[in-house]
Amino acid sequence: MNDMNILIIEDEKPAADKLKRMLTEKIENIIILGSLDTVESSINWFLNNPAPDLVFMDIQLGDGICFEIFESVKINAPVIFTTAYDQYAIRAFKVNSIDYLLKPIEADALLQSITKFRSLYPAAKTDNKKFDLLYDQLVKKYKTRFFIKLGAHCRSVITDEIKYFFIVERSTFMKTVAGKIFDVDYSLDHLEKLLDPEKFFRINRKFIIHIATITDIITWSSNRLKLKLSNEEDNYDLVVSREKVSEFKKLLDQ
Repeated sequence: MNDMNILIIEDEKPAADKLKRMLTEKIENIIILGSLDTVESSINWFLNNPAPDLVFMDIQLGDGICFEIFESVKINAPVIFTTAYDQYAIRAFKVNSIDYLLKPIEADALLQSITKFRSLYPAAKTDNKKFDLLYDQLVKKYKTRFFIKLGAHCRSVITDEIKYFFIVERSTFMKTVAGKIFDVDYSLDHLEKLLDPEKFFRINRKFIIHIATITDIITWSSNRLKLKLSNEEDNYDLVVSREKVSEFKKLLDQ
């Protein structure tokens, strides 16, 4: 039997340790890939790692509710939710859930969940890279919100609130329609892959703009275009580079 790669998302260390112990004692051929305790760390993990075979996920995490993870990244793996509360069951089964275990988790219930997983996914050890490629080709899901830190506070910014992303001294920032500026933990190259290309366009090396915020397009020197955005008072020259002009015109002429 192939090894089963399992990821645990649980903000209570005793609960995470107990689950690890139960899994390793009761289930053969498993590999625990890691244990995460926040929404933010989970999002970063899924962005930078191939999908595991199975995820055990607590619902209430240290910095929010686990469903925020699904809103930010695609998760190609089945999920067994673990929680002390039963009011989230319906919402859980709207995502990747195959089971819903109430804490404290009993060994028999855990074994039943694993049996259910293996019956539903008999070839769980499929090449994850091939699966991810196929998933991207069939169902491409783009980011709808960004988790932002504000000192000791946090908030979630939906993409429709964002006017543009830009680079200053190798750091990446976003500016919202309301005029707020926040730093983000992504390069512009990475953001191009995460954002819906029907809504966002990289006009040059330093800016990705939200198409809906454009109020005027001006013919500029050397066959370039200069953009005016809604309520924009900054001194930035938002110029579409020459090599981007043709693609930009096609996007606006669909």
